Amino acid sequence: TAPHKSYIAFRYAPPLTPETLEEMKNDGIERAVALTMYPQYSCSTTGSSLNELWKHSKELDPQNKIQWSVIDRWPTHKGLVEVFAQHIEKSLLEYPESERKDVVLLFSAHSLPMSVVNRGDPYPQEVAATVQHVMERLGHSNPFRLIWQSQVGPSAWLGPKTDAVIEGYAKQGKKHLLAVPIAFVSDHVETLFEVDIEYGHLAKEKGIDLRRVESLNADPVFIDALASIVKTHLRSKKPTSTQLPLRCPLCTNEKCGQTKAFFAKQGKSSE
Repeated sequence: TAPHKSYIAFRYAPPLTPETLEEMKNDGIERAVALTMYPQYSCSTTGSSLNELWKHSKELDPQNKIQWSVIDRWPTHKGLVEVFAQHIEKSLLEYPESERKDVVLLFSAHSLPMSVVNRGDPYPQEVAATVQHVMERLGHSNPFRLIWQSQVGPSAWLGPKTDAVIEGYAKQGKKHLLAVPIAFVSDHVETLFEVDIEYGHLAKEKGIDLRRVESLNADPVFIDALASIVKTHLRSKKPTSTQLPLRCPLCTNEKCGQTKAFFAKQGKSSE
């Protein structure tokens, strides 16, 4: 399907979304695919980013010269599942064979406030789907749990919390925990600092050997997966997934509905 040109747009670091849109306009781009780097969809991540893209598209491209489609989630793509499984298998080989089967896999994902979850956000289900597919690929070789990190503030969040899980398993006498950042595809503060340093220090205090599976980063298997995702999307000629147009049942943000309608219309008009 080449030739293609790739652009990067960040929410909180340059190049920001409006900067990238300006560059695309100056380059004369007429057809674009928005590919999220969040495998599992949440209104607070991919949804919020698409709201931002829609907002700036209205401002910078009022004539809709750029026709869009969206790859809004890919939690069970076989390439994603495979690269996670390979990284877990590699990490497990670092344990003595006599201890390997007893290593507890902790699939740690960024948590969400329960107020968001209770509106019907699909994120918890999609993260769980990734975990289930990875464990099936591994043949359920080890015990595992899905846990949640990075909670802030006093309100209720998805649990159990990663730090509480470490403390709980310490009380139960577990010695080997292997953290798998299942909702992140690259290293950043929540892997390098929160997991490696903060949780690592806590585990050491509790007498637990906590290790972390290597992030996906630029693994060739992961890069091939991304290429496959884009190729399949282009061939499908679908503007979005079947899920994206559906708002959360208790959605309180009208902007979400407007964003979803915008991308659905843009995709259809580009076919």
